[in-house]
Amino acid sequence: MKAHLTRRYRFSSSHRLHSADMSAEENVSTYGKCNNPHGHGHNYTLEVTVSGPVDPATGMVCNLVDLDGFVEREVLSRYDLQNLNTLQEFTQEVPTTENLSVEIFEILQRGFQKAHLERVRLEETMMNSFEYAGGNEPRR
Repeated sequence: MKAHLTRRYRFSSSHRLHSADMSAEENVSTYGKCNNPHGHGHNYTLEVTVSGPVDPATGMVCNLVDLDGFVEREVLSRYDLQNLNTLQEFTQEVPTTENLSVEIFEILQRGFQKAHLERVRLEETMMNSFEYAGGNEPRR
């Protein structure tokens, strides 16, 4: 029997949406108020969905302690209370929530092997959320 488990986490980060490949006018036109030179912050809600067979001994898809520990160690401690623009993965990429979703998915996919990673969903505001479920195309 295959089941899905979705776990929610919260973290806060700031960013400025700005592309070095665009002029100042293009950046303002593309990113609007999110191009503010001082940046702005979000209280993100991250949903991680994993799947797998239900272990007959535990009755679980995966151990929540393992999942929570991994997400805390590899994702939350990396992004919580950070300016995303200063992190290595965003030196060449604009730290949009779409790009952040991909980064988080890739971190989880590389390291959490105790269940199949289905997707990540990242809620940026009450009005905006982004999902990423992986892809076959190379990222960079």
